[in-house]
Amino acid sequence: MGALNFVTPEHIVAAASLVREGRVVSLAMPFNSQGPMPDEGRYNPKLTMVHIGEQLLPGGFQYADDTLYMSLQAATQWDALSHAFYDGFMWNGHPVAGSITKEGAQLNSVTSFASGVVGRGVLLDVARHLEVDCLEDLTAITPETLDSVADAEGVTIGTGDIVLVRTGRVGRAIREGNSYSLEGFTYAAPGLSVKCADWLVTHEIAAVAADNVAVEITSPEGADMMMPLHMICQRDAGIPFGELFDLEALSAACAELARWEFLLVAPPLPITGAVGSPVNPLAIL
Repeated sequence: MGALNFVTPEHIVAAASLVREGRVVSLAMPFNSQGPMPDEGRYNPKLTMVHIGEQLLPGGFQYADDTLYMSLQAATQWDALSHAFYDGFMWNGHPVAGSITKEGAQLNSVTSFASGVVGRGVLLDVARHLEVDCLEDLTAITPETLDSVADAEGVTIGTGDIVLVRTGRVGRAIREGNSYSLEGFTYAAPGLSVKCADWLVTHEIAAVAADNVAVEITSPEGADMMMPLHMICQRDAGIPFGELFDLEALSAACAELARWEFLLVAPPLPITGAVGSPVNPLAIL
């Protein structure tokens, strides 16, 4: 389970005590064909109805059934610890060769933490702290910014926390009529700088999620540097990434209540061999 092992039963009991209003906020984007993927390589969810009450069954019983075609990382989702790696090895030193086949990941798949993404969630609302609806394109969030937001919110990030970082990017795309261009939404989105790797590791967080396509900034911060935060955090530190979370409603609720910590319940679907999974994360205040 990687860094999710930091979440002990005692952490979960403490997180449950954060439920005071009984207010539940979904952090999932809509799962539909208008979603954020280019429909090449990764495919947006496409629902097809296969039965719509055409049956003539005893007693007049009828039903509807549907199927869904999508990439498992097409909308709000968790990366498994078999998703990102380098030098041919993934988390826990497992060689990729032979561990990930056409049948799926034999090691480090999402089923490793199917019951393990529950605990204290903390929203670091960077966009609200900077008094903008959305950070500017290509903004790299630094550890100093994360500290400033935590100080302003009066929260302390500690062992076993699940940190959610709001840039405002998913909210902006939805407001703009589901505008998910590769140039703007994917390649220019604001996100965490690779400089945040040490911050995430030394705080012993259990997982990190953000309202963008990759948690980290996708434009290169240095020469020959693609997704370095993925490689460091997922392969070397075992930190799962949650991507494409919709944090707009949670931002409003936290501001209204003047508190930015809550019980987060966000297990992936236990899809055998999957290196990522859709999720409907629930923040319970």
